Amino acid sequence: MDIEKVAYRVLGLAIEVHKNLGPGLLESTYESCLVWELTQAGISFQRQKSLPIYYNGLVIQTGYRVDLLIEKNIILELKSIEKLLPIHEAQLLTYLKLSQKRLGFLLNFNVRVMKQGIKRFVL
Repeated sequence: MDIEKVAYRVLGLAIEVHKNLGPGLLESTYESCLVWELTQAGISFQRQKSLPIYYNGLVIQTGYRVDLLIEKNIILELKSIEKLLPIHEAQLLTYLKLSQKRLGFLLNFNVRVMKQGIKRFVL
């Protein structure tokens, strides 16, 4: 499936989760519900995907994890915070670079309308 079509579908599912739950819950709650929606939609994903660091020929298992890797191409970083900060954007950009993925989204579920909590990043 085309990466843009997958991204559009995934964002629709995130909006659906937010419509049903509203803001103010733990990130893990939104993650669990989004995982259920992805499964129901038949979209492949990896949850809490380990992200090793490659440095000068050395592989370092540091414990970094991508919240959701969708269809082996799209990184989702989920948040449930008052507001996204530049450090959250830097985190996602670094994850994209380290994983050699091109498309990622920061999804902050602690907003009144989910559309306000979606930030897209392309490398």
